[in-house]
Amino acid sequence: MKPKPSPTPIEADPARLRPAVFLDRDDTLIANVPYLTDPALLRVLPGAAEAVAALNRAGFAVVLATNQSAVGRGLLTEDRLREIHDELNRLLAERGAVLDAIHHCPHVPRSDDRATIEFHDRKPGPGMLLRAASELGLDLAASWMVGDLISDVLAGLNAGCRSILVGSNATLDELPRHVEPGRALAAVDLAAAAALILEERNLPPGGSAPC
Repeated sequence: MKPKPSPTPIEADPARLRPAVFLDRDDTLIANVPYLTDPALLRVLPGAAEAVAALNRAGFAVVLATNQSAVGRGLLTEDRLREIHDELNRLLAERGAVLDAIHHCPHVPRSDDRATIEFHDRKPGPGMLLRAASELGLDLAASWMVGDLISDVLAGLNAGCRSILVGSNATLDELPRHVEPGRALAAVDLAAAAALILEERNLPPGGSAPC
């Protein structure tokens, strides 16, 4: 008799699923350098590492989910991208912050439409988030996606998470009308987004703030 395959984390014990915060990379966690190819140019945004550390301490898995069409365009190799993310992990670790996983999508978009799913893994597609949830045993309904583009917000919503759009001029005006109110929020930066997430988690079961 063949042994049964090991269950996935979700199959093993649904009650032990972890909430997660999925993060975009450029202009969310690090300063945006178009088609970043040199680890020496990587700069963590002010307050971002501290925000990740606060989410770590609160029990959230923190997962990077980044579109990296530079790979598909031939501007960056997978090995070089790994070096960049090794440097990112090193800089975060210096400030007590940890990424539980890093997922990237190398596909090159066919258009400039950030709201249409062209590839399952490329945001706004939910593929990277769903794969991380399967691998790490994550509770998507209790999780968040944070990013600076509407494609990030929609990736989170398409995966069953709530989302936060970050940026000094963040506006949710581009969201489709069918999106349920309260499923997406806006914040000035990752630090402010983390504060919103932690504040919501501390609410009592009924969802109302204490008087």
